[in-house]
Amino acid sequence: MTETLWFQEQLVVQTPGKGFTDLTASVAAVVARSRVVLGVCVVFVRHTSASLVIQENADPAVLADLERWIADLAPEQRNWQHDDEGPDDMPAHARSAITKTSETIPISAGRLALGTWQALYLWEHRQRPHRRELVVQISGRG
Repeated sequence: MTETLWFQEQLVVQTPGKGFTDLTASVAAVVARSRVVLGVCVVFVRHTSASLVIQENADPAVLADLERWIADLAPEQRNWQHDDEGPDDMPAHARSAITKTSETIPISAGRLALGTWQALYLWEHRQRPHRRELVVQISGRG
């Protein structure tokens, strides 16, 4: 007999500053603790200047190219009105607005159903290191 399970855990991630932090192993550990075998995992970042993306984990050039691409879309040198926390403040908000604050990943056989070359990343859009909070919510059958 299977039971429907709901599980939620908060993760805290210290970023080194602008760039990508691989969350895959940390979120996979939460999935394991949930005892869900078939279901869904939702990861939500509780900030407006960082985002979540599922991207390639094999070639670091992909992440470097994404950094350059988003810097062109929302440059720090633009005349932004909101700059209370420095020149990277509003560009970080714009970058977060065009990416995502949550990702949903299926759970199959008790594991994240990511593809071979996929990883879940926290994308820090600020220059300096930050302490980021994430909510991982899991539901499904045990």
